[in-house]
Amino acid sequence: MIIKNGNTFHLVGKSISYIMTVGRCGDLLHYYFGKKMANKDYSDRIMDKEYGLLTCVDDYCFLETLPYEYPAYGYADLRDPAYIVGNLDGNTVSRLIYKDYAIVENEVTHIDGMPYIFAGKQKPDTLKITLADDIIGLEVVLSYTVFEEYDVILRSAEIINRTEGDMNIESAYSASIDFDKGCYDLVYFPGAWTREREFTRTEIKLGEKIDISNARGGSGHAMNPFVMLCGKDATERNGDVYGFSLIYSGNHSSVAECDQYGNVRVRQGINPFGFDWILESGESFYTPQCVLCYSADGFGGISREMHDLYRNNLCKSKWAGIDRPILINNWEGTYFDFTEEKLLNIAKAAKPLGIEMFVLDDGWFGKRDNDRCSLGDWFVNEKKLPSGIKGLAEKMNAEGLKFGLWFEPEMVNPDSELYRVHPDWAISVPDRVPAKGRHQYMLDLANDEVCDYVIKSVADILREANVEYVKWDYNRMMTDMPCKGYNHRYTLGLYKVMEALIAEFPDVLFEGCASGGGRFDPGMLAYSPQIWTSDNSDAVSRLKIQYSTSVCYPMSTISAHVTASPNHQVGRVTSLKTRADVACAGVFGYELDITKLPEEELEEIKEQIKFVNKIRTLTRTGDLYRLQSPYEGNYCSWQVVSKDKSEVLLFACRILSPANSKEANIYLDGLEPAADYIDTETNEVWGGDELMYKGITPVYENCDFATIVKLFKRV
Repeated sequence: MIIKNGNTFHLVGKSISYIMTVGRCGDLLHYYFGKKMANKDYSDRIMDKEYGLLTCVDDYCFLETLPYEYPAYGYADLRDPAYIVGNLDGNTVSRLIYKDYAIVENEVTHIDGMPYIFAGKQKPDTLKITLADDIIGLEVVLSYTVFEEYDVILRSAEIINRTEGDMNIESAYSASIDFDKGCYDLVYFPGAWTREREFTRTEIKLGEKIDISNARGGSGHAMNPFVMLCGKDATERNGDVYGFSLIYSGNHSSVAECDQYGNVRVRQGINPFGFDWILESGESFYTPQCVLCYSADGFGGISREMHDLYRNNLCKSKWAGIDRPILINNWEGTYFDFTEEKLLNIAKAAKPLGIEMFVLDDGWFGKRDNDRCSLGDWFVNEKKLPSGIKGLAEKMNAEGLKFGLWFEPEMVNPDSELYRVHPDWAISVPDRVPAKGRHQYMLDLANDEVCDYVIKSVADILREANVEYVKWDYNRMMTDMPCKGYNHRYTLGLYKVMEALIAEFPDVLFEGCASGGGRFDPGMLAYSPQIWTSDNSDAVSRLKIQYSTSVCYPMSTISAHVTASPNHQVGRVTSLKTRADVACAGVFGYELDITKLPEEELEEIKEQIKFVNKIRTLTRTGDLYRLQSPYEGNYCSWQVVSKDKSEVLLFACRILSPANSKEANIYLDGLEPAADYIDTETNEVWGGDELMYKGITPVYENCDFATIVKLFKRV
């Protein structure tokens, strides 16, 4: 619901309020974001507050710390701005004044050329506020969407050139919000290849600026486009927390700045480093959509809110609302060394275990026997696969398995037929040999001709063969960008490609991948309802990776496979049980050569798959509660509760086995206190209040990396 009361705009969500006002001189000012408040005109409150340095108060001309909704630099505000636009006079001074508004019911703003949250079955209302700087001919339309069912605000901006000449956009964030003086921490998720999204919390100190950004081409392993602002006392279960999530797959920036008076400004949007956009007369530039979320229930409250939003209103694929098939991928089982016969032998062994899909990974095309050649040559290697992709798919189907296929369509090897014909299609700058990454270059998706080639290359295979799943990989970062702002142009090209393929092949399940979790972002989730979380498939490493990924992203997006032991990335030896128990907290699958396993492990896999079939709807749709953090000690546990609270899945791991020590109790959450819950394995009955308030003491095996998984049902 959106209410205009005098000069106040009040956005009311499920249990939140977002309030802004038009000041005496026409500035659009932020007043409040948090728990739901009463409806009234709050516009006079802004001037009642202490904002620090004040001059010309009567004329309201220089209020350095006013909480602008979309601040500029250089007129009255000397903090970092939400936008920078070069004007015809050669400077970047600007001031946006309120001009008009419109309220659109049951609609979300369409972000031109980019993914965005859609309305779905929910009831959103959108407020569009037009601001203008008539002196330089600049107009900005700020979009705010609020839902009855969620505690989120969607924000984006449209920048319009109302002059007869060109404008130069140097920076354009999607959202900026000012918080009153207080003690805040910033939580963010840095990392690297094979150790993505590490939960990191730091104090925002007076006068400090914390820039959480990535300029590596995709959203990146190094920094995820999701941050949280929280009070010093915020925990997993309690405290005020604000989440900021950017629906974007390119270079991004989230900045928290504390001014000299202790006020904190948080901005999120496209990274301004290396950005530049020429906006011609009458043209518009759209920023990606930013999701602002508030919870009084700590980090867990943010997670459950974001999970529901992203499960229901982000990915348009039918697979977003369907249980995913249990697959086996051949990559760690064979790497490039496979034949059709070897693949079929794995398939024949897989079907009796309950596996539902076979996925053929890298190495099926061109002359691809290693990673040094053939990217871009998307025709089958008949030496390996004499039946072709069509024939292989038919044989897999005859074995009772669906068939999936790996692509890396955004890349080209110098040793490829495509590059020999079209070296100009690789991203490069004049007179400079492009930098290689993994022996490959990136194709120029800012070029429509290249986009058309990529679409046709993938579509030709999907039209010919019964391919029901595509793993879309991306194995290097972007270099040699030929102009400022190129990364955004490339990202728009990527979205154009994905839109075309999703539209033509609505029944295909697309999975995102970027050397594992290098592009695990909401932009890609709009097209692929699941993403390969990390190339590190070690179960113990995955405790942290999947735990921290789940803070923003639902379990239904987190691909998790049981792989070989010793693990191929870290060399760790873990039991088949531990590997499967950890993989249960995601989209479950296998990635090893099952033809080499002993009979007792094959029987164990059968039982694992039977259990996954019982819980996969619960893990896809239920509410997640993180109970013990692997970042804080020797234990990790999480829990999923069905929406009607009738089913409860509990996972727990003791990482290292201690001597002569009592185990830490696990306190469940989100249950009905007055209900009874039965352990489906032992038939022991527990009260909901008992599980939550007294807790249970887990009994682990006497070994390192011991796990337990329990399924409770309400009696």
